[in-house]
Amino acid sequence: MPIASKLNHYINSKGIMYQPLHHPRSANFGQAIELANAVPELCAKAIPLIDKSGPVVAVIPYLADLDLEVINSTLNRQFQPLGDEHANKIFRDCDSGALPSFAMAYGLPVIVDIDMLDNDHVFSASGCSCTLLKISGVVFRTAMMGAIKARISKWPDLRLECLGEGVNACSGDVSLDSVARKLERLYQLPPMPETAVRIMHLTSDPDSDVFQLSELIEKDPSLSAQVMRYARSALFSYRGELSCIKDAVNIVLGFDRVSQLAMGIAASKAFNIPQDGPLGLNKFWQHALYSGVLCQAIALMVNPDLEIDEKDAYLAGLLHNFGILLIGHLFPPEFKMLNKLRESEPEASMADIEKQVFGMGGAQEFISLGHGSIGAILLKMWGLPESSVKSAAMHQKQNYQGAGEYYVCLVQLVNHYLAQEGIGDEFIEYDPQPGLDKLGLDEEQVQALVVVCIEQCHSLGGMISHMVA
Repeated sequence: MPIASKLNHYINSKGIMYQPLHHPRSANFGQAIELANAVPELCAKAIPLIDKSGPVVAVIPYLADLDLEVINSTLNRQFQPLGDEHANKIFRDCDSGALPSFAMAYGLPVIVDIDMLDNDHVFSASGCSCTLLKISGVVFRTAMMGAIKARISKWPDLRLECLGEGVNACSGDVSLDSVARKLERLYQLPPMPETAVRIMHLTSDPDSDVFQLSELIEKDPSLSAQVMRYARSALFSYRGELSCIKDAVNIVLGFDRVSQLAMGIAASKAFNIPQDGPLGLNKFWQHALYSGVLCQAIALMVNPDLEIDEKDAYLAGLLHNFGILLIGHLFPPEFKMLNKLRESEPEASMADIEKQVFGMGGAQEFISLGHGSIGAILLKMWGLPESSVKSAAMHQKQNYQGAGEYYVCLVQLVNHYLAQEGIGDEFIEYDPQPGLDKLGLDEEQVQALVVVCIEQCHSLGGMISHMVA
């Protein structure tokens, strides 16, 4: 079912307009948000409650927690969470984990957090584990006119350190979520391009195959050409004829490598930044592609007990600098200054260069986070793997310990070895030995692998020039 029957009847009778977002079947609301590429900060979470007067449903932001003490004191009630067994009896036509925010369709009163009423649009569960509803803010507010409105949620202390404070973290009093919401409101963070979204959905479907992926890529001539150039590069030393995308995927690259490369390339089309300069698209893609290749190659040498996935390592390397693209897209004047300073001060770290741009223009509170945290916010909102989010957030923080630390360490090592060849923007003093020890790597073997990989990566020059043209 695309939408629960009672909900469908209710919203049709009330004339509530919505956009259905279909996605592969999800196990819970959080997974549905990821699969549908919805913005977590704009998602409405429905929580059934009950007291002696009967059940109600609280609707709060997905990333927030319900403040039961506040809701009870504000409304002079004694609510407790309604158990799953009783909730399932009320929402009989709804899948588990897909309770809709329009609970009035089931004859229940609704208490909505006032934070949900400020958004330009809202994502809600539909009662079906394969569909989310995207509703304009105006329509959502109108539909909630009969609901009780109060501040009933609390935001967890997801400080920037939790995701990755970046090198230039702003005050610890600023939460990651508040920064993301403010960025979204002020600057309209670019959505993941449609092709990238479709690739993500395809790769999350265990029943998808090489032919479906190939057909999707073939619909984008530019992406098809780049994948073909990649397959024909010296990285793979394939001497046969490759006449189509299916051959490139099936014979040379494989499903996982192609899907991640294609997704990264497609996602980058959300940005519009200059081609030239040390931070321009030409240098960005050289660094990104080399990083992806090296991260995957070195991941195969890492201590297997650390359980580093080579596919996730490739994506972490490819995407870890997406914050540069976002800064260039949202803040062109500041990006222009960063680009010039990077060129004039090649030995300085990006952290030091970013500090020099503080206070220039209205974007200072965001630029001050550093491109790592800025990029991590976007990757998280886009639903990318946590290993990629952490690698973006923390790749400038040496000796990082925490979730995703082995991927972060791998990206830092790769940045170090690429910097020795004049590739990338991370020209900082870095002792690779602790990282090598942490990952169980032999330095001589890694250096030998780096030389071979970089030599092979040089064949990607033609691909990079066509990507940025």
